[in-house]
Amino acid sequence: MRNPNRIVAIIIAIAASLRAQGQETSLPLTAREKMLVDRIEKLEQRLAALESRTETARPPEPTAKVVEPAPTLAIPTTAKPPSASDVLGGTTVNLYLDGYYEYNFNSPIGRANLLRAYDVSSNSFSLNQAGVVLENAPDPDQGKRLGARLDLQFGQATATLQGNGTNEPRPDIYRNIFQAYGTYVAPVGAGLTIDFGKWASSIGLEGNYTKDQNNYSRSFWFDYLPFYHEGVRASYKVNGLLTANYWIVNGTNQTEAFNGFKDELFGVVLQPTKTLNWTINYYLGQEHPDVIFYPNGGAPPNSPTIQGVPFTPIPNPPNGRLHIFDSYITWNASPKLSFALEGDSVVQRLLKTSPPQRAYGGAFYSRYEFTPKFAIAGRAEYLSDSSGLFSGLTQALKEATLTLDYRAKDSFLLRGEWRGDFSNNPYFYTNTLGVLKKEQNTATLALIWWYGQKHGIW
Repeated sequence: MRNPNRIVAIIIAIAASLRAQGQETSLPLTAREKMLVDRIEKLEQRLAALESRTETARPPEPTAKVVEPAPTLAIPTTAKPPSASDVLGGTTVNLYLDGYYEYNFNSPIGRANLLRAYDVSSNSFSLNQAGVVLENAPDPDQGKRLGARLDLQFGQATATLQGNGTNEPRPDIYRNIFQAYGTYVAPVGAGLTIDFGKWASSIGLEGNYTKDQNNYSRSFWFDYLPFYHEGVRASYKVNGLLTANYWIVNGTNQTEAFNGFKDELFGVVLQPTKTLNWTINYYLGQEHPDVIFYPNGGAPPNSPTIQGVPFTPIPNPPNGRLHIFDSYITWNASPKLSFALEGDSVVQRLLKTSPPQRAYGGAFYSRYEFTPKFAIAGRAEYLSDSSGLFSGLTQALKEATLTLDYRAKDSFLLRGEWRGDFSNNPYFYTNTLGVLKKEQNTATLALIWWYGQKHGIW
């Protein structure tokens, strides 16, 4: 179809030519010419109207972009939602789940594994630990000197840590709070780190979270040495070789003090090379209570109370001291091969003048990573419980553990383990009440999940 605008333009050009001829000759227009001129003028008007509409519909020429301020309450649909760390001011949020099935070849009554810290059940699908870890770590390089951490814990491991009133006068109050402390990095030298609150003990090599340990089960020494402390601790890095530590706390496994004595730790960490770390600790304590609490009743009449829990003072309570000498070395021989060695000695007295009760021994660890997914680890251990401080019986305890790891995903670990415990005296449960064995052997399959922003040692 022909373009009407083009036809109109041709007619206008002809009309302009006719006008020009009329002006040059000064001759009057004939009736026919006049009619043509009138029609051409109407066509010009029509063309002008068409061009006006075309200009209106045509998009404007590009100009410099002007960004209008967004309304205060408007949320752009393409905006990236804030992360959890942004919402919580840099706080990392982490979830942890640890479960297992274990079989004890003694078939013990009650399915109870003796001298185990966390894997306490046999022939049972067990929830070892469910945890939530919140941390807002200090960052003095960015001018942030304050921080805090909270670890909430549930499951069998919780009962192991705070399951009875031997050291905790009122354990129910604090049972699910494994760690809760605030941190301040003082501008002293390279930085003096000060924590106040409750924290996991670093006496002994092994720790609470299974995913960061070589083995699934914990050693005798982990079960015997302190799990946690409440108080104030300070750490100062003197130089690249030496870090000094000092604690003043209520006691061992005491969120709430049960006597007026404050325990102390003096320790150093040496790092002669990047692959070698050596920790040396000396702990001085007094672990005899001066009161008896009765959380489940049975208190004498008219006993004083604290928050409704009755208690009575112990006349002339024992005042003997606790001494713990603890040292462990870790060596990363290569990116895939690592070794560790721990030695411990514990001396306890009932009174200051009493003869000492002793426990001593140590453990050796090794681990080899075949691939990022597969690894094997071993542990061998000895604990001389000559005074029954750990087990309640004079005996020499030994154990050997072999652990296989399969890391299916970055946040999931499948772990298989065989362990044998041995004593020089009948001690371990069997399937008959009152009949004991000198050994117990267990096989374990464990599954461990963790999610969140924090990785490495928890």
